[in-house]
Amino acid sequence: AGSFQEAGVIQQAYNLNFPLHVVSASSAQCPAWSAFSVSSPAIVLDTVKQAGAGAEDRPEALVVRLYEAHGSTVTAWLQTSLPIKEAMLCDLLERPAVQGRLPLEQRGLRLSFTPFRVLSILLVWSC
Repeated sequence: AGSFQEAGVIQQAYNLNFPLHVVSASSAQCPAWSAFSVSSPAIVLDTVKQAGAGAEDRPEALVVRLYEAHGSTVTAWLQTSLPIKEAMLCDLLERPAVQGRLPLEQRGLRLSFTPFRVLSILLVWSC
């Protein structure tokens, strides 16, 4: 019912195309844990991967790619439980953008999106 945004079509499509797979493990109970979360349903965290080109020299670098999926202008927070020491915008080839450094705030990283914008963020964690 309603628009595709209200109906959660994008999330349902991801659930259909990328279902969770149950893997047997020990019977030990583990607490729930999430490496990343995003504060807006309009923002899709699409990719988390080790940084390319110089990854051998910086194994502590990750690239996170997000996009705005509802055709709206929105500000969202990207939170992580990883010990991030540096964050910067980068291009699709994972080269840091000039003036692309993002401040690390207590709530996480504040990101601004225009309709359908893709953002790539290079994260460096402390080992």
